[in-house]
Amino acid sequence: MNLALVKPTMDGAASDVFTVARDRLPGKGPVAEVRQAAFDDFIQKGLPHRRIEEWKYTDLRVLLREVAPLAAAPDQAALDRAKEVVTSLDVNGAHRLVLVDGTFAPQLSDTTSESGVTVQTLRAMLENADIAARADLLRTSVASDAMISLNAAMATDGVVIDVAENAAPGKPIHIVHIATQSKAAAFTRSLVKVANGARATLIESFVAADGTAGYQAHDSVVLWAGNGADVQHIRLVEDARDAANIATAIVTLGERTQYRAFNLTSGGAVCRYQAFLRFGGQNTHADVNGVSLLNGRQHADTTLVLDHAVPHCTSNEVFRAVVDDSAHSVFQGRINVHPDAQKTDARMMTRALLLSDEAEADNKPELEIFADDVQCGHGATTGALDDSLLFYLRARGLPEKEAQALLIQAFVGEAMESIADEALRDVAIATAERWLAARG
Repeated sequence: MNLALVKPTMDGAASDVFTVARDRLPGKGPVAEVRQAAFDDFIQKGLPHRRIEEWKYTDLRVLLREVAPLAAAPDQAALDRAKEVVTSLDVNGAHRLVLVDGTFAPQLSDTTSESGVTVQTLRAMLENADIAARADLLRTSVASDAMISLNAAMATDGVVIDVAENAAPGKPIHIVHIATQSKAAAFTRSLVKVANGARATLIESFVAADGTAGYQAHDSVVLWAGNGADVQHIRLVEDARDAANIATAIVTLGERTQYRAFNLTSGGAVCRYQAFLRFGGQNTHADVNGVSLLNGRQHADTTLVLDHAVPHCTSNEVFRAVVDDSAHSVFQGRINVHPDAQKTDARMMTRALLLSDEAEADNKPELEIFADDVQCGHGATTGALDDSLLFYLRARGLPEKEAQALLIQAFVGEAMESIADEALRDVAIATAERWLAARG
């Protein structure tokens, strides 16, 4: 039998995308070398597919098919369209940082300095030859896969945020990603350092200007939280209905650190959010929660890996998915407890609510435990709305959709309660209410 190895046509198309965009990507010398090495790694691996265990339920060769060409730098017309989105999206009191089609837009951002907070653009740092370690801004060591490599190769801009030691900024930091170009891709990468004893709230929003369709958003956030830091990290994904959003968070936590994360996905045709958390110091706690609200033919994948590498750390994960029509929800969660991580207490629970016969939910929580003095648990459930509760509400005069909405709000409420800031919790609830209202 003669076997012929056929290289997927996607790889050639992706190579063309990189070749065309190379001159527009910031950074020369060592930065360009890191980009080339990252792209070579991506070409070797190709788009993730179902034969890769971590991507078993999200085959990008089928769902994404190809990497879209890099979006052009936004012109004034694009900025004007983005401004309308910013006005409607504004979170009261937040320090706003706006990225339009992958490029930082100072005219739409809050450029006033916040006490203890330093903000620079990734592009400026990559192009600054005086920064010897600028190429390290594109490197990651905690996690690696094809899409992380693609992001490192193609990242055009982002923000680099430094919160000083013991600082407690009065405003949340709000990174707003706005797409204005159809059938184009934005590649962004942000780095956040919260120093020892500091407190910070980071919000990320993904939205599109009216009429923008078929775009791709590729984003990475690398976050370091120092000893005694307190960090709240909230993501709101409301992309256009036919968009793709592939995002990665790489988080390293110090000693006695508090980290609370919440991810809400209600937009986009294909969404993949993968988060890698590493506990690097003792007596640290992390709450990582999320909600997916899906209908039509949406596909949303949340993949979480927690590395308990040191003793006396705790973590709690609560995820909820509401799936209607022919949508598909995926949750993959893995807790790794290393041999030295004694006294670990880690718990993970995921629940899916199916609203139609065609809806699908795949839940795969996992534990890998190599220590003997730990308390760990995981669970997963999938079901439909309780008919008796639905009948009770309808018997009291509520229309069917309103009765369903009340039960859905109660179902996702436990995950949303993890948002400590009441104002930000209201923002997340408002996002969920928009989704519910759109159901009719």
